[in-house]
Amino acid sequence: MTDELPELRASDADRERVAEILQDALAEGRLDMEEFEERLDATYKARTYGELTPITRDLPVSPSVNLVKGPEQDGSWAARITGGEGSSTWGVAIMSGFERKGRWTVPRRFNSFAFWGGGEIDLREANFADGEVVINCVAIMGGLNVIVPPGVEVQVRGIGIMGGFDQREEGVPGDPGAPRVIVTGFAFWGGVGVERKVTRAERQRLREERRQAKLDKKASRRELHESFQEDIQDAHRRLMDGHRDLMRDRRDRRED
Repeated sequence: MTDELPELRASDADRERVAEILQDALAEGRLDMEEFEERLDATYKARTYGELTPITRDLPVSPSVNLVKGPEQDGSWAARITGGEGSSTWGVAIMSGFERKGRWTVPRRFNSFAFWGGGEIDLREANFADGEVVINCVAIMGGLNVIVPPGVEVQVRGIGIMGGFDQREEGVPGDPGAPRVIVTGFAFWGGVGVERKVTRAERQRLREERRQAKLDKKASRRELHESFQEDIQDAHRRLMDGHRDLMRDRRDRRED
């Protein structure tokens, strides 16, 4: 099994987690700037776990990259509230951008900061470390966007000064057992958006369902039309048969 691990494909979330470990190591003085830049470049070029794992092997914090594929989740909210720690706890965009998306674990508190930049925090395919998580957003002349899946309750508690927090999803009831997402923080000449979207796979499934429904409706109309045509033809045949019988009776009476 070990020989197969290097062939497992790494995700964007895996690379972001390793990048966070490198940033912590830089801040603690374990890496100098040249080493940090070399390893960060290797991180974003890595395509497999086998390429990603050695980048942090000599650091005291082990990477949160799981090299063992566990059983597939059933997609229920209970299965997605996993407990434990988050796989990523913060995101920073200073004249740049960041994103958290795909299969990652949202911690109990995720801190994000944008200054002349932007960040996207996508929770649609994420797991949750707890039934209630806080997304803390600080946007200064920048923007942050939080995307939640249908069924999740959202509470918005941020403060905006010449900026704002999107309140449109506030108060929408959540599904039973679904997590609650609290969006808080501060926006100055910036904005924090909160929107509800289905995943791309779910959107494709719904599109396919609509397409199939249209095909079924079209087929039903065609069957109804064909049945109506058959009824008309049958009625016409009965009318003609009755007319021939009437003419035959008249002819027989004249002959008599």
